[in-house]
Amino acid sequence: MNHKDYYNLFFRFIETWLPSGFRNIDQASSLMLKLENHMEANHQFFFVADMLQVKILFTSKKSIDMLGVRPEDVEPSLFFKATHPDDLQRHNLARTKLFSLGQNLYIAQKGFGIISTSFRTRHVTEHYSNKLVQCYLFYTEPPYNTVFLLQVVTDISWFTKMNHGYHYYTGIDLSAFRYPDEDLLLMGNIFSDREFEIIKLISSGLTSEQISKKIFLSVHTVNTHRRNILKKSGKPQISDLIYDLKERGLL
Repeated sequence: MNHKDYYNLFFRFIETWLPSGFRNIDQASSLMLKLENHMEANHQFFFVADMLQVKILFTSKKSIDMLGVRPEDVEPSLFFKATHPDDLQRHNLARTKLFSLGQNLYIAQKGFGIISTSFRTRHVTEHYSNKLVQCYLFYTEPPYNTVFLLQVVTDISWFTKMNHGYHYYTGIDLSAFRYPDEDLLLMGNIFSDREFEIIKLISSGLTSEQISKKIFLSVHTVNTHRRNILKKSGKPQISDLIYDLKERGLL
């Protein structure tokens, strides 16, 4: 099975074990063996959770290698605790968006949504690596009214273009829920740490002169960063970018 078809296995997983509320999953089934083999080869693991109960119902085996935690010991706060300190603010914002989406789906009593982004998280050995976190949320009535989350975590430390940026997507385009390729990973807000720092300072109302004094750069260098930020964003003005980032919960 190629990468294009691989994520169809997750939808087969949902279809197969949704009626049981994702309980008593047969890990010896052909479907689970295929999933585990693919995740082993691609450095991934996944879990499924009930968003209303804030409870993880099932976690695949690879969590042992990627987090140093046994599947039965994986719990929601673990991912926040494992996140790099510099990524905690973004992680908190993404988590807020995730729960907001879950609540909206439950209120609407229908639908699905996708949120995906990347964070640096650590293994219990304290080694940090860049991970892509892909969340597929959906409302369901059987086996009971709730919103389930299927979350796929992929080690993307191989993708060197992500060393100083991050992927971000939220929406309902199912093509965005796929095995990560370069096009997917470059989707969203890709700025260097310095560029994002300048964006935050601009959003707080500082001028280029004030920013240069605050972060010890020349005004010329700050203005060069501003031009590069606009070029990357495709926005005509910084204010448009700041508005967009705030709308997406990133500022």
